Amino acid sequence: MSLTFHWFLPTNGDSRHVVGGGHGTSVTASGLDRPPTVAYLSQIAQAAEDLGFAAALTPTGAWCEDAWLTTAMVSRHTERLKFLVAFRPGSVSPTLAAQMASTFQRHSGGRLLLNVVTGGESQEQRAFGDFLDKDARYRRTGEFLDVVRGLWDGKTVDLRGEHLQIEGAKLARVPDPLPEVYFGGSSPAAGEVAARHADVYLTWGEPPAQVAEKIAWIRSLAARQGRTLRFGVRLHVITRDTSEQAWADADRLLAGFDPESVKAIQAGLARSESEGQRRMLALHDGGSRERLEIHPNLWAGIGLVRGGAGTALVGSHDEVADRIKEYAALGIDEFVLSGYPHLEEAYWFGEGVLPRLKAQGLWHHPLDARPAPAPTPLAGAGAVAPGGRT
Repeated sequence: MSLTFHWFLPTNGDSRHVVGGGHGTSVTASGLDRPPTVAYLSQIAQAAEDLGFAAALTPTGAWCEDAWLTTAMVSRHTERLKFLVAFRPGSVSPTLAAQMASTFQRHSGGRLLLNVVTGGESQEQRAFGDFLDKDARYRRTGEFLDVVRGLWDGKTVDLRGEHLQIEGAKLARVPDPLPEVYFGGSSPAAGEVAARHADVYLTWGEPPAQVAEKIAWIRSLAARQGRTLRFGVRLHVITRDTSEQAWADADRLLAGFDPESVKAIQAGLARSESEGQRRMLALHDGGSRERLEIHPNLWAGIGLVRGGAGTALVGSHDEVADRIKEYAALGIDEFVLSGYPHLEEAYWFGEGVLPRLKAQGLWHHPLDARPAPAPTPLAGAGAVAPGGRT
């Protein structure tokens, strides 16, 4: 078994403090500390590539830069790293999305993965011209992926669905390889779409017992469709040489949370229609700073000021590796990670945790699988006689 690790591109800005935003809330002022320029994001992507991460997630929403355009620019500064591009089906036609994915695959050398995000906030969706309610959005996502999958299979697609009408759609060139589809969601409607279409089901970093319940739920739904999926978890990390150092940094982040800002952000998140967001809020009692370690080395402090993924693995490199093994034992194959700031935290994890997992046979650097290149002769060098020089 070899686990897969992905990193994150903070297209809403980066900082030594937590950058809030997402799920109907605005980016906090800390997002201005390191603006999400192509140069800075490329620096993070290059570090992730060197350290052995498989891909980098680029988020979507009104609170961050556009994922497709940003990723296309950053990808030119990397060679191997894949990009897990988040996008919302309600913002683009399925035929255009299938074509965009095909084009991206060709121009990037097959380095595209897709994170399909249905959208959990009606207010934000309406800003993009989408006025469907949440359950209808999931039904539309199912139709959307029916079309995309058909086009990727080289078929001519016609559909007269509840929400989408497509006639005579066909791609001139199908993507090679086909991008894998990552999909998350905690509602019954989300589960049905995941079972039919996802290659990897993603969950936010809930305590292991809750993650195990989700895995069992999605596995049973997929089995009814005659399918099997892989599973991934989205987490932040604060990993240091010692546990004391890691928790000191978590305390530093917590001390930087202004009480009034926390109150306002929590009020905004409480209006979220997302079942996953509701579950995140429940982990810290809607803004409480007490008992934030909700499982050994699992800290819910990030969710006080940030929508979406709100938990972090906090501890020494050995402790964080142990928690990863705990999730892996449940059936988690892939880990989508992030940390503040993203450049430095990538190195803490990549140089501290990954070597420990490698030594235990649980991970290998993607370049380890490549054959060693043949030695390149020096320019102008001739044959060397035994015991002699040219």
